[in-house]
Amino acid sequence: MQKRLNKQLREKLNFLLPYLVGLTSGILMGVTVAPVGAWFLAWVALAPLWVIVVKYTKKLPAFIWAIAYHGIALSWITGIHPMNWLGVPWWPSLFITIFCWSFISLWGGLLVSLWAFLMVRLDKGKPWLRVLIGTALWCGLESLWSSGSLWWSSLSYTQSPHNLVILHLGQLSGPNTITAVIVAVNGLVGEAWISYFAQRRKGAKDAKEEKKETKTSAFSASLRFVNKYSILATILLITSHILGFILYSQPLNNNENSALKIGVIQGNVPNEIKLLPEGYRQAITGYTNGYLKLASQGADGVLTPEGALPLYERNFQKTPLLDAVKEKGVIAWIGGFGERGKSYTNSLFGVNSKGEVTSRYDKSKLVPLGEFVPFEEIIGKLIQRLSPLDEHQVHGAKNQVFDTPLGRAIVGICYESAFSEIFRYQAFNGGQFILSSSNDAHYTAAMADQHHAQDIMRAIETDRWAVRATNTGYSAFVDPHGRTLWKSGYNSYETHAEIIYPRQTQTLYVRWGDWLMPLLLILGFLGWVFL
Repeated sequence: MQKRLNKQLREKLNFLLPYLVGLTSGILMGVTVAPVGAWFLAWVALAPLWVIVVKYTKKLPAFIWAIAYHGIALSWITGIHPMNWLGVPWWPSLFITIFCWSFISLWGGLLVSLWAFLMVRLDKGKPWLRVLIGTALWCGLESLWSSGSLWWSSLSYTQSPHNLVILHLGQLSGPNTITAVIVAVNGLVGEAWISYFAQRRKGAKDAKEEKKETKTSAFSASLRFVNKYSILATILLITSHILGFILYSQPLNNNENSALKIGVIQGNVPNEIKLLPEGYRQAITGYTNGYLKLASQGADGVLTPEGALPLYERNFQKTPLLDAVKEKGVIAWIGGFGERGKSYTNSLFGVNSKGEVTSRYDKSKLVPLGEFVPFEEIIGKLIQRLSPLDEHQVHGAKNQVFDTPLGRAIVGICYESAFSEIFRYQAFNGGQFILSSSNDAHYTAAMADQHHAQDIMRAIETDRWAVRATNTGYSAFVDPHGRTLWKSGYNSYETHAEIIYPRQTQTLYVRWGDWLMPLLLILGFLGWVFL
């Protein structure tokens, strides 16, 4: 009886083991980013899932892995509740928050599940081909997901801001370069485990046939994991970091004659009062005083956060901030709202030394549900019943440039920091420095840290200085090697100015885009066909 119970228990454990392993390894990948920042785990956290998919041909553990990874990494989204500052009642606010968190986790789960499904279907039994195809598929799916409206947690961002050396591979073919190395290293580690299990079973079978177990065979069994796949994983890990270090070590060769002193204002206007008269007064006072302070410090330009002035452009001229610009003659980049017919845009406006708006950038990647309603014809009525929000914000054009008296700039507004192609396009078309304008006030500090990490990647990929102005933090200045020169406090009013240098260099990624992903897909396809 006891033997039967033990057998049943073992069978249940064997059945549950792949799912438990998938959950655990997904959690480990989830803590690689802020607030924990255990970035080094990314180099092994995918390997257990690889073993499960290849060895057991199970796809559900991949879905569980992705739910754990994306759910933990993006748990900061729960900070939007309660949305009473937008007039959303408590219970609808909770419902919207849970729906958003669940949806983005499930969306990530779909990506990894599709990867697992294709891995099983395309498996030819060749480990080297599995690693090639698995890496190509993951990069291809990340590219596909990032072309839509819902994207943030690429495997590549697990290394930012801590591993600046490996992030320099982004100069070759964008964030997919880092993703490819992470997946390939994990795949080789996974293949090392699969090979180890196979040798262990073979050794046990041989020992059973010989009816003996020697100390020599036990010692050799302990070394079975040191096989060609684990050696290849180690070589790839080391050589990729060496290449990254070579790129990281390149001198910046700043042209002192082109130096610009740029100031940022972190207004620290809580979202709870942002749309109220009290918030408007605080914004006007804070940004006007901050501008005057930075102008007196010799700033050449001043950047404000996303939506710094909760006004349409036509009302800017009535504010003390524009009066200050006319008085001091220092250009400003002001976050506000643009008009497009009966709709509006979330925009950054360039104001020249005469107080005239001479340039405008409209945010093109809007936050689903937060700034626009996906499939509005289907679920728009539901959202309107849950919330009194006016859902008429519209996307900006895809291919925009932003000219200023200080040179052409690369602009990203808040959520756009996750979309590397937006920055690449502007750098290719002459953008000389990055202006990142954001308002992360409705989320946790972990989101602000992750947002800063995204902008670090964009600075490295484009080889540009980056200026970040946020409402409540973290505002920052980042050099082209991803080094943070200054970073603000959180939930504090701050002004700061730093010297940056406009650059016209073009990395391989800026010139050619993400060439590595299609190359990997082609090589994987050819390998699969010829086998």
